[in-house]
Amino acid sequence: MSGSPKYSTVTVAPAYARLEAERRRAREAARRRMEAQRARERAERAARRAQEAAARRERARAAAERREAELAERRAAQQRARTDRLRQEQAGADARRLAEVRELLDGVRVDHPEVQVLRERLDRIQGRLDRTGDGDGDLDGGLGTTIEELRGRVVVLGAEHEAAVRGADHGAVLAGLEGRLARTGPEAREQDPQGYRHCVELLGELRATAGPGGETRFQALLGTVEHALARHAATAAETAAEVLRQAEREQRAQQARQQAEQEAEERAAAQEAARQAALEAEQDRVATLLAEAADRLGVVRQSVEEAAAEARELADTALAQRIEAALTAVTDPLAAGAAADALTAVAALEELLVDAESRLDEAQLAYTRRMDLAQALQDAMIGEGFAFTGGAEQDGRLLLSFERPSGATYETTVTEDGEGTPVLVYHVDGEPDVVLRPDPEGAVCDRTEDLLERVHEAIVERDGFVPGRLTWQGRPPGRQAKRRPDTEEWSWSR
Repeated sequence: MSGSPKYSTVTVAPAYARLEAERRRAREAARRRMEAQRARERAERAARRAQEAAARRERARAAAERREAELAERRAAQQRARTDRLRQEQAGADARRLAEVRELLDGVRVDHPEVQVLRERLDRIQGRLDRTGDGDGDLDGGLGTTIEELRGRVVVLGAEHEAAVRGADHGAVLAGLEGRLARTGPEAREQDPQGYRHCVELLGELRATAGPGGETRFQALLGTVEHALARHAATAAETAAEVLRQAEREQRAQQARQQAEQEAEERAAAQEAARQAALEAEQDRVATLLAEAADRLGVVRQSVEEAAAEARELADTALAQRIEAALTAVTDPLAAGAAADALTAVAALEELLVDAESRLDEAQLAYTRRMDLAQALQDAMIGEGFAFTGGAEQDGRLLLSFERPSGATYETTVTEDGEGTPVLVYHVDGEPDVVLRPDPEGAVCDRTEDLLERVHEAIVERDGFVPGRLTWQGRPPGRQAKRRPDTEEWSWSR
């Protein structure tokens, strides 16, 4: 017999095929249960994430409402401050005008029946001004008009009073006119300095004619003085009114600027709040996606790591590397915060796990088949007097060593061909009918062949496997030759 390896393709017996089908169904059922359990866990985690997201949205809504309320309160406080300031300024201006009217009224004779009525009206206005100053009054802008109406009435009473005393002596008339000029106050001098000087000059001239013999001149000049005083008072009042109107215009302009500034600040604050809200929403979205990816990875990670370890145990290194690379494709973007990449990768990992578990189930069944075949072979070899000297697994193959009492060694490899069919490969050393090089006419090796045929028959008796005819390179001519897949060797069958 040639010293080349001897081969035998093994057919799975029907009984073993049925057992293997039961094993396959059991593993498929277990795989479906595991996937259902993972689906339930994913659903539970998704429900928790949804609850947490709803709680975050509620907190964000409450925070937004709180910020809006605080902003509204600030706007209201600013508006109250502006209103209070305007009220105080308006009250101050009205108080000054009211004091001027009181001073004018003090120059009117007290026995006039309307004087007391005017004083009572001025007292009521003063009461309203006091309440306004305390922050309790109304800011309606109507007091200024009322005060000016009273001023006009007091001026009329003053003119009537002067007309009544015109017939008195020159000294009394002169004193009344000088008092009238004095009551215009220092503000009138500042507002109409030229008119004030003209009135002073005319009063000086009138004083010069107040002596004996100046009656005619005094009466002639009296009208001019009264006209100058009235004109001075009117000019000063008009100037004061214009100053007041200008101040009000400036105040309104200032208020408009302040309002515009406040509105600009509010717009900027609103824009910043919107930007911050958008940023927080994006951060929340990314955090939600990262949490989803982390949860989905947490559901499958143990199964993935177990699948990679099992693939290495079953010598499927390529599958183990694919699983480990897919796991890294999830953990790296998770660590980097790349939510979209992490989600895409975890979906791919979940799909790969399903395929890998199915593939590993088949690999495990094939491994079990090899182990069962190896055990059947070992029992059969021992039954033929062989001693089992050791076994090992290498690259998905089982290597078994046996020794005959004669010292001959049989190294047997339990493997599979490219289509998953079990194959037994024998390397024999020490048998007299086994030669290193085959005879040109073909090596017969009858004794070794018969021995292995008996071993194969013993394997068949176990009702699990049916080895085929033994073949080897150099089998005698006349037997059918066939090139072995993926090798340069030939095999022969009887």
